[in-house]
Amino acid sequence: MKLEGARVVVTGGAGFIGSHVVEALVAHGASVAVLDDLSVGSRANLEAVEREVEVVVGDVRDEDTVSRAVAGADAVVHMACDNLRASLGRPLHTHAVNATGSLVTALASARAGVRRFAYVSSSEAYGSALVTPMAEDHPLHPTTVYGASKAAGELYAQGVMRTYNLPVVIVRPFNSYGPREHSTGTSAEVIPKFTFRMLAGERPIIFGDGGQTRDFTWVEETAEGILAATACDELVGDAVNIAFGHGISIVDVCRSLAEIIGVEFNPDYQDDRPGDVRHHFAAVDRARSLLGFEAKVDVREGLGRYVAWVQATTPGGSPDLETVRNW
Repeated sequence: MKLEGARVVVTGGAGFIGSHVVEALVAHGASVAVLDDLSVGSRANLEAVEREVEVVVGDVRDEDTVSRAVAGADAVVHMACDNLRASLGRPLHTHAVNATGSLVTALASARAGVRRFAYVSSSEAYGSALVTPMAEDHPLHPTTVYGASKAAGELYAQGVMRTYNLPVVIVRPFNSYGPREHSTGTSAEVIPKFTFRMLAGERPIIFGDGGQTRDFTWVEETAEGILAATACDELVGDAVNIAFGHGISIVDVCRSLAEIIGVEFNPDYQDDRPGDVRHHFAAVDRARSLLGFEAKVDVREGLGRYVAWVQATTPGGSPDLETVRNW
């Protein structure tokens, strides 16, 4: 389907990845509405397109709210979710938002006659790699309630597709990073936490031995991959990885950031986090062949871009030391 001129609803569109998806949709000529409860996302993330986007503040678990939001939509990109670290302390809430919320949104989309439902899952649905690279037929063996809830959302979306004829595509992004990535609270990710601590003169914290690998993908490229998957007719009923297609260890990411920032590489190693996957490394052949999508920004270049963005958007170029210590 064509996104140009289409009405597209993005749930979770005020979040980190979601806001980049919204910006990309606007650039592609879509008419965009955002459904977000703003518990994690922020209107500030949509500042660049605020005059061109409708924002509906609401919860994806609420059937009436979701039904009103998706009425008249050509496509729905479902991204609203609770995050991995939050799931460790409140697993039932994570299940409710991620699994039940996905079912509510898929059913509402089917009733509204939506022509494309893009369920944005997560590489965490795979769990730790049994083989690498991880193709789309890799077993789903999640290690956390977050990963399990994202896998459940996939199955709910596919169930709605087969029962109510909702055209569904499944998108599995791998480890997006870049501007507006969460740096505080349970939403905080490893690259912002490393960066902010080192800029503040604090030692970065590595959980475990740092040998865990991730497939880091520049967020603007993740957004373009999600759009390509949403538009792809051949992908209906199937799943696709959106990733750079290269694994790098957490300790090597930390080392690269120390070099870019110009500080000593001296991490503080702490106990493993519960449920942490050991290896993630995506196969990207399907994205290349079906979508014509291929990420170009390698990790070293992306880390440099991210540090420059943080320095440009943080007063004084570095975060407050006491704030960082209290994160």
